[in-house]
Amino acid sequence: MRARARGGDTVTFDFAPMVDVVLLLLIFFFLTSSLAPRDRAVPLTLPGASTSVQQTTSLPVVSVDSAGKVFLNGQSTTLDALAGQLRPLLGASDGVVGLKADEQGQYGAVVGVMDEIRKAGGQKLALGTRAAP
Repeated sequence: MRARARGGDTVTFDFAPMVDVVLLLLIFFFLTSSLAPRDRAVPLTLPGASTSVQQTTSLPVVSVDSAGKVFLNGQSTTLDALAGQLRPLLGASDGVVGLKADEQGQYGAVVGVMDEIRKAGGQKLALGTRAAP
């Protein structure tokens, strides 16, 4: 972009630094979005509990939404494939699996997920709740 100044000199605007800044901002946003907690990918309304504790990040988390869809660490899966996908993750968590289910969800779907967790070798469940007001 060029314009004439009052004295007859040509004024130029260099776009290269602006392009560099925009690319750095894009890289920053891509990196920070990939670091978001994996369990927030599934929109759930968790039941409230007055004795909630903070979740550790090393647990595999199985989520069941209100329609009965199953997710493992935020990725959609099927009930039939859950045990096979969960089995390799249990070594790092000593058999503990996080289970989050929507409070308006289907009880039968949650029981089916609990059965598949047991088949995969899960020993303990950490139930997901939200802090009650």
